[in-house]
Amino acid sequence: MRMGEILSLRWENINGNVAHLPDTKTNDPRDVPLSSRSLAILKELPKTIDGRVFPITQDSLEYHFRRAVKKAEIENLKFHDIRHEATSRLFELNLSTFEVASITGHKTLEMLKRYTHFEATKLADKLG
Repeated sequence: MRMGEILSLRWENINGNVAHLPDTKTNDPRDVPLSSRSLAILKELPKTIDGRVFPITQDSLEYHFRRAVKKAEIENLKFHDIRHEATSRLFELNLSTFEVASITGHKTLEMLKRYTHFEATKLADKLG
């Protein structure tokens, strides 16, 4: 999910193992499947009176993300880079192009390709 989609996520939009995103960058609502791990993490979060799942500002999230990156001694990592990584990992789960696009919200194959970065060693393993 994009940062804005994460920060605007509301408890009322989480139904079972799906997060409904009514407001997206492309103005097309979409449903994002949630893994059992993400559901377990969400279950531990406190509920807030305003109904937001993550009641923080974009500035605060960016600040804490930069601190974590610095502490982990990772260079040149931006929050949006995680979206690229996640897209590649979805393909490694053997999801189809259409399945990945429905999760990420990419409308064109060209844009989806920009977000997908396969590791050559993993592709070599698949080739045998």
